[in-house]
Amino acid sequence: MAVEETAAKRVTRRRVRTRARLLDAAFGVFAAKGFGRVSIEEVCEAAGFSRGAFYSNFATLDELFFALYRERADLIAEQVADALAGDGPDLDVHTSVDRVTDVLLLDVDWLLVKTDFLVHAARDPEVARVLLDHRARLRGAMADRLSRAKGHTELPAVLGDVDGAAHAVVAAYDGVTTQLLLDRDVEAARAWLKQLLTALLTDGSAPEPVV
Repeated sequence: MAVEETAAKRVTRRRVRTRARLLDAAFGVFAAKGFGRVSIEEVCEAAGFSRGAFYSNFATLDELFFALYRERADLIAEQVADALAGDGPDLDVHTSVDRVTDVLLLDVDWLLVKTDFLVHAARDPEVARVLLDHRARLRGAMADRLSRAKGHTELPAVLGDVDGAAHAVVAAYDGVTTQLLLDRDVEAARAWLKQLLTALLTDGSAPEPVV
């Protein structure tokens, strides 16, 4: 029995490594060629695996992409959580914006992949629904963080509530990253995102000094 368990663990570890290599390879190929121009064979070749290895982990390229998307969405949510965790509920909106924009993922290769897939999803309602669900979860994580900061800096009434504010944050991120795809200036994108989020989530003024 112990031998069988050990063998099963080895298989599980090997499958995890195979899946990770497929995801890494797919990311590189998608970024270089475009999501809609890549075949399963090209992903397998880049990873050094057969089609059998692919199909033992993913049914389609769409499914593989969603696995990539989840990884990046989870990373962004983790970055937001880590940036805001230090002061617990005592973190105001100004400080929240500063901390989040300092660490938020702004990766051109990922933005190329994501943009290609957005165009693909826009033409396929089923894919679009899954992508919308992922984006909704990311907005939910942001809304949770904003609700904790709201007690210290009131959100503008025009945004409605923290859910509306989270929608605004995601829209701002989408807009800034579109510009980043064209000019490839990460530092300018980070600075512009900070200014835009401050304007969206506050009255634009500096925070009150602590006395």
